[in-house]
Amino acid sequence: MTDAKALPGLLDPNVVLRRHVEDLSARFSGMVSAETVERMVFESYAALGRTARVKTHVPVLACRFATSRLTALAQAKGVLAKEAPEVLFICVQNAGRSQMAAAMVEHFSEGRVHVRSAGSMPADTVDPVVLDVLSTRGMVVTDAFPKPLTDDVVQAADVVITMGCGDACPIYPGKRYLDWAVADPAGQDRAAVDAIASDIETRVRGLLAELAA
Repeated sequence: MTDAKALPGLLDPNVVLRRHVEDLSARFSGMVSAETVERMVFESYAALGRTARVKTHVPVLACRFATSRLTALAQAKGVLAKEAPEVLFICVQNAGRSQMAAAMVEHFSEGRVHVRSAGSMPADTVDPVVLDVLSTRGMVVTDAFPKPLTDDVVQAADVVITMGCGDACPIYPGKRYLDWAVADPAGQDRAAVDAIASDIETRVRGLLAELAA
C-alpha cells in the first residue's frame, strides 16, 4: 500500500490514516477483511486529495468516506442489516443538486430513510449558495463534502437517482433507477438556486411518500 505524503507543519497523515484503519478494522471485523479496510481508507484519501484545495482535513474526511463505503459494502454483501431504505443521489460534481436532495431527504424523513450522494466528477467544495439556500430552509449542513462515485454505494442503494450525470452510474440488476431532470445550480444566482431547491423539494417529498407507502 502506498503511503500518503506527509504535510509540512501538520501531523503526518499516515499516522491518522493508520489509526483509522485500526479502528475501522475492529468495527467491521467479521464483515469486511482488514485488507479491504486498509485499501478503502487509502483509496478514499487519494480520491478526496485529488480535488481538495486545503489538505488539512482530508485524512478525517477520508475516514468518514471510507466508513460510508465500508457500511455500504457490508450491506451489499448481506452481512450488515439495513435499518432504513437506502437512497443514492448522483450528479456531476456532488456540489449542488445531489447535496440539496440528500439534505432534504435526511431532513424530511427524520431518519426513516438513509441517504448518500456522490459525483461522477466531484468538485472540491459544496457550492456556498446551495448551502445558504438550504440554511434558509432550516437545513443546516455542516459536514457535507463532495465524494466520488463508487460501486459499493451503488450496490447498497435501493433507489439510485441520477441528476445530469449521463451514463456515469453503473447499472446493477434489481435496483430502481430514476433520472431527475433538475437544473444545475452551478454559477446561478440565489433566486435561481432557490427555484431549483423548490423543484428538488417537490420531487423529494414525492419520493418519500412512495417509500413510506
